[in-house]
Amino acid sequence: MAKELVTRWWNGVWGRLSRRDVWLAREIRWHVVARAGDSETGKVLRWEFDTEDEARALVRRLVRADGGQWREQPGKAATQPPE
Repeated sequence: MAKELVTRWWNGVWGRLSRRDVWLAREIRWHVVARAGDSETGKVLRWEFDTEDEARALVRRLVRADGGQWREQPGKAATQPPE
């Protein structure tokens, strides 16, 4: 079963060191993927949750912790998280 990408957040910064991305995806469980940096050298962290509420709570914490001008890109407008 493939993961369904629900939404993605991006902090609006293009810089290699300061760019941040957060993805929310669903398979059987909910998945949160966060990347600090660009797609070439960025550090990727992953979490799994049983409920959407738990997953979204982590997304809120990640987005708030970084500050910045986060932009949500829902559904088909969002790029897939790194594998």
